[in-house]
Amino acid sequence: QVQLVESGGGLVHTGESLVLSCVDSGRTFFSHNIAWFRQAPGKERELVSAITGFGSPYYPEAMEGRFAISRDNDKNTAYLQMISLKPEDTAVYYCAADQFRFGNGPYTYWGEGTQVTVSS
Repeated sequence: QVQLVESGGGLVHTGESLVLSCVDSGRTFFSHNIAWFRQAPGKERELVSAITGFGSPYYPEAMEGRFAISRDNDKNTAYLQMISLKPEDTAVYYCAADQFRFGNGPYTYWGEGTQVTVSS
């Protein structure tokens, strides 16, 4: 069973950076693809990045450049490094996992999300 818990969100100013973490308390993290999604108020949920179990990353074109996804299978943890944050990055960021699906998913397991707020 995969159980995901995100952390690392908070309030930052424009131009600052954050690193989000997604920890799985289960024992099969290594075999799951992981994705980070975000959803801003009144907007559709969108994919930020995904990473395979082997560590190969994927970024939608709109997310290239300021986001970096990584994972440490020994720690059952995935990360999303965000730099040069902008107010439009304000959203709830979710971690998702699936053993077979990748990219936009759909994903089987989801965390509760962590709020990121970027002030201007």
